[in-house]
Amino acid sequence: MAEAIIKTKTITKQYGNFAAVDRMDIEVNRGEIYGLVGKNGAGKTTLLKMISGLTVPTSGELQLFSQESQSELDRVRSHTGSIIETPGFFPYLSAGKNLEYYRIQRGITNKDCVKESLQFVGLSDTGKKRFKNFSLGMKQRLGLALAIMGDPELLILDEPINGLDPMGMAEFREMILKLNHERNTTVLISSHILGELSQIATTYGFINNGRMVEHISAKMLEEKCKRSLIIKVSDPNKAADILKNEFSCNNFHILNANEIQIEGFLDTPEILVQAFIKNNVMVSNVNQSGLNLEEYFIELVGGIHNA
Repeated sequence: MAEAIIKTKTITKQYGNFAAVDRMDIEVNRGEIYGLVGKNGAGKTTLLKMISGLTVPTSGELQLFSQESQSELDRVRSHTGSIIETPGFFPYLSAGKNLEYYRIQRGITNKDCVKESLQFVGLSDTGKKRFKNFSLGMKQRLGLALAIMGDPELLILDEPINGLDPMGMAEFREMILKLNHERNTTVLISSHILGELSQIATTYGFINNGRMVEHISAKMLEEKCKRSLIIKVSDPNKAADILKNEFSCNNFHILNANEIQIEGFLDTPEILVQAFIKNNVMVSNVNQSGLNLEEYFIELVGGIHNA
């Protein structure tokens, strides 16, 4: 049975008459990479702040590692690391000196954790270079090094790849996957770069206007969004025989009297079209069906004007 690392019940954060988070239920199980999806202002950061202890819920219940009293929550938060707001690094100190300051402040007795964290994020060769001279990518890496310095069981990341170039995104993604796969670190991550999130998340929570709209596994989402070719042909049964005999393809469905749906060949539909025509099966239309993560979210919340 899955072990819930984070569990909330009707958790709410009210600012006057505005509910930034409105009676939200969320459950994150050990070992997951849970992708939190929502537009700006949907309540993602507020939820992560409540989980991290940076702000107090107005009402509702919060459990971390099966603990829910305030004293126990404070204690078990030592098993978490986070990047929610920009860490307060000292501009004139090096990466190592900055981490050493936080190691002492947090009472971490393992002195090697500074070197190990810098090595993990690829900053071990920065030497005496001052933080103020770091690139954005280096600053984001140092933030991750700080978050993992205590070898946390749970990592909470709010838009960690925001502003990074494609190479920086890919490198950050690989570090998150490595933490999850090699250390079994549970990750709760929000991002508006949904294409990047779709490459790492094992579970998704879609939120809108402070509420959880849908909770779904990556596998189920993939099934719902599966891309395929829809080809309009003169004889779908003959087209099916061509797929089996010439392409050893059985991943297709005859939809109606003149359409066949094929999983695969998304980048090379012309190969199928040529084979059909060669065998006297006329092709009048070729389309792709299915949604990517962004399209699915827009459809889920009721159209682009609500996304």
